[in-house]
Amino acid sequence: MDIFGIAVLVFLVTDPFGNIAIYLAALKHVPAHRRTRVIARELLFALGLLMLFLSFGDKILSGLGLSREATAIAGGIILFVIAMRLIFPSPQGLLGDVPDGEPMLVPLATPAVAGPSSLAVLMTLRNTHQGELWQLYLAVFLAWLGTALILMQAAWLQKVLGPRGLTAIERLTGMLLIMLSVDMLLDNLQSILHIVP
Repeated sequence: MDIFGIAVLVFLVTDPFGNIAIYLAALKHVPAHRRTRVIARELLFALGLLMLFLSFGDKILSGLGLSREATAIAGGIILFVIAMRLIFPSPQGLLGDVPDGEPMLVPLATPAVAGPSSLAVLMTLRNTHQGELWQLYLAVFLAWLGTALILMQAAWLQKVLGPRGLTAIERLTGMLLIMLSVDMLLDNLQSILHIVP
């Protein structure tokens, strides 16, 4: 694939449109004047994680003795917990008790943007890409930039949708995330157990 094709692939895997509701729910109790800074910080964390895994993903996993399946299963469990909190919110909100009411790294940077799927895709691209390495880095940056431009509009969407619209999106996203997390778990359990679907 060329740079544009790789960028589109990574952009789709990071799923910015699907992550809007997670961002809105996570930032619901953050003061309005802080939201843009928090989003920018979390997106920079996500970019760092994406570049880190593109560079050292295989070495990190092999050094820790972790398989790709184990990473994906852990990500599926995290997504399931987040989905349950979206559907059945607790008084503390989506993230539970967080310092200053602001999310830090989880779940906005990871697993929302830099999730198990995107990290696994990056490791696969690193192993299979036939072109220059800088092309992969440029493609990942372009994909992240597109994702960032969409998610930076989360605060504006919060004003447009209103409380009822946000609640509806949170519940719907929770249902979709439960299905995705269960599918992720089943796929990787089948891979580990060598079960043919």
